[in-house]
Amino acid sequence: MKMNECILYRLREEDQILKDMDFLIENYENSYYNREDMKGLFYTCVGKLLDLSVSHGFTGNLWQDYLTYYLVSHENGYSTSCEIVGEVEGSINEAALHDFCILKSLYDYDFTEMETALGVEGLSMIRAYTAPDGHGKVFNRRIRDRIDELAVSLSKADTAEVFKDRMTQFYREFGVGKLGLHKAFRVAHTEGGVQILPITKIAHVHLDDLVGYETAKKKLIDNTEAFVAGRKANNCLLFGDAGTGKSSSIKAILNQYYDRGLRMIEVYKHQFQDLNEVISQIKNRNYKFIIYMDDLSFEEFEIEYKYLKAVIEGGLEKKPDNVLIYATSNRRHLIRETFRDKEDRDEELHTNDTVQEKLSLVARFGVTIYFGKPEKKEFQEIVRRLAKRAGLEMPEEELLLEANKWELSHGGLSGRTAQQFIDYLSGTGEKLA
Repeated sequence: MKMNECILYRLREEDQILKDMDFLIENYENSYYNREDMKGLFYTCVGKLLDLSVSHGFTGNLWQDYLTYYLVSHENGYSTSCEIVGEVEGSINEAALHDFCILKSLYDYDFTEMETALGVEGLSMIRAYTAPDGHGKVFNRRIRDRIDELAVSLSKADTAEVFKDRMTQFYREFGVGKLGLHKAFRVAHTEGGVQILPITKIAHVHLDDLVGYETAKKKLIDNTEAFVAGRKANNCLLFGDAGTGKSSSIKAILNQYYDRGLRMIEVYKHQFQDLNEVISQIKNRNYKFIIYMDDLSFEEFEIEYKYLKAVIEGGLEKKPDNVLIYATSNRRHLIRETFRDKEDRDEELHTNDTVQEKLSLVARFGVTIYFGKPEKKEFQEIVRRLAKRAGLEMPEEELLLEANKWELSHGGLSGRTAQQFIDYLSGTGEKLA
């Protein structure tokens, strides 16, 4: 069987390694083709497999790792139907089984005869490849290891049916393609237009790591829990003083709910005009998406907030149920307000209209959560708990005295200041247990 006989898992433009290896498997004995050219093509494929192992961190049988990567990244009618929900019903299963028969034959293919016929070597290297320490740039270690494990599991499948079951289980647990295998994304303009690109390294902060603000965190958790569970939920605005954990709370929410299908896309205000295109690319997927806007605020002359207003509420097209907007800001009303807005002598005839225009954006966030600067006692409690977590052994009186000195010259009372103080002590190593 050939890859061009696949129904769902058809070759894409970027699948050059599989195209070339499929060609070699079918034609390495064909005298029509020059033997040296075939050898050159073989070594090119081996080289590309090694390059892939470095960039993605794969180890073991690189041919089977590559085929597994092909399967977990291939978005088609079957794989996108199975993401999050698992096995589906219908005739599409017949098409999937047909393709998995072809792909299983590639997993089971013995390259020995090809190696002998072409007089090539190097297969032993890619059959049992040992990767350098660390992980690749594309996947985090957890996903990389899961793909390696899946490759071994698929290679041991006795039948195409078992092969299909194991692949379907992976789609249910991890999803498919970049939106399934990654947590967070950014938006970029490329030659192909607006693209959603993975962020491969994100902060592994968890809600338990954030000391204090229990009421604020609960409000954020409750809203996100409803969203992930498929119930009604609101757009969220986290506002308040700098360094109080607004951004960290949203990152922690992503880490907590990723396994339940939550994904996050970071968008900057100069990209608001691309929001409709971004939403069109994600609205039909089985994931829940939070569009994240950090440190959101507007000056009087900036009009990007009008795009945001239309997307949140006001345009003809309804915002999809699998999309919410979470934003953080130091400003309660997002848009800069001045006393002139309220003065009757302003040049605008209807001054109230100006005020209402500026307030209308924040009104579109159904949930607003305040993160205020901690009082002195709260700040000291944060320091105590962070110091204990960091394993610092220091007399409490001395610890709090140094913390008070630190906050006076490093931004005042805030959770960020407390964390920076603990990081400083940990970095010096003088007070470590």
